[in-house]
This record gives sequence, C-alpha cells and structure tokens, in this order.
Amino acid sequence: MDTPQPSSPVAAPVEWIPLTVASCNLLNLALPGRVFYPNQEPYGMAEHERKLDWIGQMLRRLNADVAGVQEVWDEAALKAAVARSGLQSMQALAPGAEIGAQGTPRVGLVTRLKVEAVRSLAEFGPGESVIVPEVGEHARFERPVLHATLRTKRGQRLHVLVAHLKSKRPKFLQDAEGRALEDRDDPRVAARASLRSMIMRGAESAALRARVIELIHRTRDPLVLLGDMNDGPHSVTSQLIAATQAVAYDRQARDVALFHALDVQTEPALRRDLAYSHVFQGWPELLDQIWVSEEWVGSSRFALGDVRRVEVFNDHLHEGRDRTRSDHGFVRALLRLKSSPAA
Repeated sequence: MDTPQPSSPVAAPVEWIPLTVASCNLLNLALPGRVFYPNQEPYGMAEHERKLDWIGQMLRRLNADVAGVQEVWDEAALKAAVARSGLQSMQALAPGAEIGAQGTPRVGLVTRLKVEAVRSLAEFGPGESVIVPEVGEHARFERPVLHATLRTKRGQRLHVLVAHLKSKRPKFLQDAEGRALEDRDDPRVAARASLRSMIMRGAESAALRARVIELIHRTRDPLVLLGDMNDGPHSVTSQLIAATQAVAYDRQARDVALFHALDVQTEPALRRDLAYSHVFQGWPELLDQIWVSEEWVGSSRFALGDVRRVEVFNDHLHEGRDRTRSDHGFVRALLRLKSSPAA
C-alpha cells in the first residue's frame, strides 16, 4: 500500500492594491489678471473660470491617486482647479509657484497619497553642465524637476518624479530686453537655434538620468516618472533618461532602467502607434509619458506590482484651439501593487 504523500501547500492568492497615476500638461494655468508671458494676454475672470471647470472635470474623470502636472504659474490656481474637481482628500502643490512662478511655469503634484517629502531639483549635478553654442553653460533645468516621496495606502514607499523638459522650440539669440539678435527667417539660423534647444534638452535628460539612477540603483523602491518630455518615448533624449534599450543585451541593466508604461502593460491594448498626446502642425506625437522602474514590470523577478493598462485622453485636441483647454492629451496608467508591509 502506497504511503500518502503530503500535499503541497496552497499559495495564498495575491492581493492587488490599485494605484492610478497620470501626467497632465495644463497649458499655462495662472490666476486671472496675471501676466505670465509678455506676448500673451492674461486670463479674464470668465476665461479663468472656464479653465478651472475644464481642468476640474478632467481631473475628476482621471481620478488619479497621483497626477504629475506641468505648466503651473500659480499654485493657488492649481488648488482651485483641484477643488473644482470635487475629488476628496487631494493635496496639490507646485514648488516655486506658491506666490507665482517667474520666467517659466513650474511642475506640480496632485495626490491623495501621504506625502513624506518633496524636493525641487533645479541645478544639475557636478560635471553635468554642457556648453550651448553662442549661449554658454547650461547647468540647470529650465523647469525644475519635482521629486516626491510618497507612501501608498499600505505604507509602501514610492518615488515620483515630475518633469517638463526643454521644448523643441528653436533657441534664438536675444538681448536682455528680449530683442532678436539674429534673423529668425533665415533657415540656417533656425537650424542652429534648433540645435541649441536639442543640446539643452539632451543635457536636461542626462541630468535627470543621474537622478533616476540615484533613486533606483540597488534599491527595491518603486519609481514612477511622469512628464512632458517634449520628445517621443524612443527618441535619443527619452532613452538618455530611461536606458531601456540596454536591457536587450544586459539583463543587469534592468536595475537602473525605466520602462515605458505602454510597453509593459499587461492588458491587451490598441497598437502603440495610435497613442498620441499632442498634435503639432498635423503630426501626432506622444510627448506626455509615464515611465516605471523594474518593480512595476510583471515579468521581473523583483516585481512588486505591474502596469495593468494605459489610456490617453486626447479627444479635446480635435475640438479647436482654446486656451481654457490643454493642447496636450492626458495620460493615465492603472498600476497594481502587491500588498506588502511598510518599508
């Protein structure tokens, strides 16, 4: 008679904790009557109210636990838009815009998670500056990066970076009063000016890459990068930040790589080339992006969760130009975190 074999223990079912994150370029969110760019009229009260209504409606539709926002001139306007959403227990902050940003808008964060720490990263690290032709040293982010340390509902530490990198708009030379110092109608001059912008965006990407490595190298803290990268996910500048391509020939590189959320989502989705968040001169681009560290890649042996699905909310891009709406689509990702004790 065969001796009964002990049965194998049944693995406990995994408990998934949902976490929704989003990236939203708000298109010059400022208080009424406040001049943000010299060549643009400030918002009137009625126009400002319509903008708050629209942003509030979009935030309510996204219902994200964490939203990284860009182009905030006044933190008070961001708080008003969040209040207009009707969402409860949401904290809104925009370092550098508490009493009104000067020169360039700031990035911000809207979250219902516990905020443990917030830093504004303006300066590049030692040895990270570059020389821009005819301009000189570029040693800081035009729009400082926000680094927030949050705690999930179950106490897991989460790093969130919010970025808005240098645009592709040509960097023409001008004097202290903003007067042009070169012929902007000369295509050769325009090419040189675009080169300056590309170098500046590349320098910002490399500096952001250094901050990413500091946070994820040899750690198991999950990280999410939210932002308007002003370039596509497979561009040179985006890959400077993420270094995902290195994973193909070096699995050790996963520890310091970031993964585009669309590429690692686990639900079936439409073709990735149908996703776009901005239309420039008729050409659709995915400038607004969500990147995640290895801990969100379900196939990784170090996975603490996964990316369930990614959605792009871009219908308003085809409703005509109106600065009360954004000229960017909003990107949302549903992440899932395995339940774990506080770290």
